[in-house]
Amino acid sequence: MKAMMAAAPKAKISFHDGDDPAAAAALAKTSEIAIVFVNQPTSEGRDSKSMALPGNQDALVTAVAAANPRTVVVLETGGPVTMPWAGNVAAVLESWYPGISGGQAIASILFGDVNPCAKLPVTFARNEQDLPHPEVPGIGLQPASGGRGGPFGPPLPPFDILYAEGLKVGYKWFDAEKKEPLFPFGFGLSYTTFAYSALKASLAEVTFTVKNAGSRAGAEIAQVYAGLPSSANEPPRRLVGWSKIHLEPGQSKTVTVALDPLFLSIFNVDKDAWELPAGEFQFFVGGSSRNTPLTAKAGSSVGTR
Repeated sequence: MKAMMAAAPKAKISFHDGDDPAAAAALAKTSEIAIVFVNQPTSEGRDSKSMALPGNQDALVTAVAAANPRTVVVLETGGPVTMPWAGNVAAVLESWYPGISGGQAIASILFGDVNPCAKLPVTFARNEQDLPHPEVPGIGLQPASGGRGGPFGPPLPPFDILYAEGLKVGYKWFDAEKKEPLFPFGFGLSYTTFAYSALKASLAEVTFTVKNAGSRAGAEIAQVYAGLPSSANEPPRRLVGWSKIHLEPGQSKTVTVALDPLFLSIFNVDKDAWELPAGEFQFFVGGSSRNTPLTAKAGSSVGTR
């Protein structure tokens, strides 16, 4: 709050602790903008039992958003959380665990002094049932002699984890299972927009153009995904490269991303070697794993490394 007051010294900024959603909503109704800070504390040896925000935080956001359509939610979490209210708020800022200077960093983004350019390193599922493991294995176990377990206390009893998803890890699971995420891997908005064009692809590199189509200077992290030949029996696509491009308003740049052959390969157990599968590769380029406006194809003959 101190950082926001410093960023907007002429604004009247009021605070509510959120314990009473109705009272917080009443304050929000009389305000031009409402900013709700929510959190999900976790640490080493203390996983979250679910993706839901603890306490009454979902009810708080729902009440405030109903009172003020210009509601911004700031997440301070260690990973993805469910957001049943996502369609009713104006913006969501994921700040993770921002540290001792997080207040200044968050205020700089909220007030537009900094144009955010980060992308999500994980997929945000709509609900836990869309995950390959809806329940964290071992989450309900307790150390035999009490305590938190792990590095902070007595160890948990042994338990098994079955990774039945195989190769379908992370965003690959959502792609292969045709599940629509809340926010996909690689997603991230900024105060400007970017346009992609002119893709050329080979198995050695891809080249394309990115244009800042908005009115603010900003940076885009362009992502390159590859769909391997069907004979490889792989998930639909995998991330094989990326490039961060800084652009002024209206500026365009041609980008070349070199491709490591290993990222296009699969492991041949019989030959004990990485192998570039024969057939047609498809390349996808864009701003996230689910926003790839450019596509191109390239072929290969089989080879080992």
